Amino acid sequence: MPVFIGIDIGTTSTIAVAMSEAGEPLASASRPSRLSSPHPGFAEADPGQWWANTQVVVREMITRLPEECELAGVCVTGMLPAVVLLDHERRVLRPSIQQSDARCGTEVEAMKAALNEERFLSRTGQGLTQQLVAPKLQWLRAHEPDVYRRVAHVFGSYDFINMHLTGRLTVERNWALEAGFIDLDDHRIADDLVALSGLRSGVLPELVASHEVIGAVTAEAAELTGLPEGLPVFGGAADHIASALAAGLTQAGDVLLKFGGAGDIIAIAGRPEPDRRLFLDYHLVPGLYAPNGCMASSGSLLRWLAGLIGGSEGDDVLKQLDQEAATVPAGADGVRALPYFLGEKTPIHDPLARGTITGLSLGHTRGHMWRAALEAIACGFRHHLDVLSETGRPATRLIASDGGSRSRVWMQIVADICGQPIHVLSDAFGSSIGAAWVAAAGSGIAVWDDAAASVRFGAVLQPSPEGVAAGDRIYADYCDLYRSLKPFFARGGQP
Repeated sequence: MPVFIGIDIGTTSTIAVAMSEAGEPLASASRPSRLSSPHPGFAEADPGQWWANTQVVVREMITRLPEECELAGVCVTGMLPAVVLLDHERRVLRPSIQQSDARCGTEVEAMKAALNEERFLSRTGQGLTQQLVAPKLQWLRAHEPDVYRRVAHVFGSYDFINMHLTGRLTVERNWALEAGFIDLDDHRIADDLVALSGLRSGVLPELVASHEVIGAVTAEAAELTGLPEGLPVFGGAADHIASALAAGLTQAGDVLLKFGGAGDIIAIAGRPEPDRRLFLDYHLVPGLYAPNGCMASSGSLLRWLAGLIGGSEGDDVLKQLDQEAATVPAGADGVRALPYFLGEKTPIHDPLARGTITGLSLGHTRGHMWRAALEAIACGFRHHLDVLSETGRPATRLIASDGGSRSRVWMQIVADICGQPIHVLSDAFGSSIGAAWVAAAGSGIAVWDDAAASVRFGAVLQPSPEGVAAGDRIYADYCDLYRSLKPFFARGGQP
């Protein structure tokens, strides 16, 4: 029985899943990974931990497979555009600068002053925001010049794992697109766009498509991971777009809400229609596009908060806090929150924004604080749905995936605040299953439509009339709170 492996290099964990050609998860394993924020707005991770985790979870997953399984291909997915920097000997120069990092606000403003943003948007599909890689590299040149001078290769998280698996340096095209380096006129990396980083174009490896075979597992990688030597390795996939494939998003009106370390919102389009409030990616299905948004902190915020008020970031504590939040009325008795603990990406693109919990009194409990955080992230999803409606892509079906979708308390809050049913996928493997489908389709054993046909849904959370009414009030307060605090954020908290 041919089996395909998807490996997800996530913000909070590394996951490996083995999938049958019919789309059935056969075995999985995971290992936590750590997001570091050494300064306000910073988000970094250790690429070495990703590779160490990959070795462990792949070996563990393989031991759980039935004997009749025959591994047929592997594809790696991950957050983007995480920035991994290597020297000429392929040694990691510093921790990765994550996609949720907000350190380069000054450099973004400099780009806005120097460039025609409308022209840049139409050419690249991206606005001039902190998501771009060029301003991050410009920040590096200003603040870590010794590191900057030694940069020989720049690529992403899953490209880094592919290098270890195959020995080849490549960069998957959605990383390059969201990085702001691809010209949509010819879908190639443009030298003048790379030059905005101050680096030469040669620092980017060969551009590859997600479903393209880029090499095979080397003997060294086979010994470290337990994968068979010679196993085909495919180009890789952005985690949120892999989740969209796993959720069966191929029809206009379908919108995926991805509850991972960050919060992703993905829609479907037949052609590129750039909007500066959103990002633009290629869909994994050839010929389609995926306009999308990303909230810088979702699951990462909740795990951080759980560590503070629950003493641990573990799943047992998360479940206990959910139970306590379920006893609190919607709106948390006047407690409100903003989820901008790493600044915010879409749709406000404000790296200076900060998280806050307000309205607290001595009578409030940690359940109130937890519910306020859940509601704040739900409001962030609703904000994106409003933007999609304004751009002519109203959501007709909301699908929830990834780890956070396992929380029924949270999904009910999202249904009430967004005012629509939430269709929860029956498994929470979203990104890793999507990557496995890329390997299956790339190998020719499956076709893209097979992924949509295999989707299985679990619970459907229906909004209640009273929940929607409360959700409207909470969302109005959410918008007002940001408008009120924005000048304070812009001053950096200084009087």
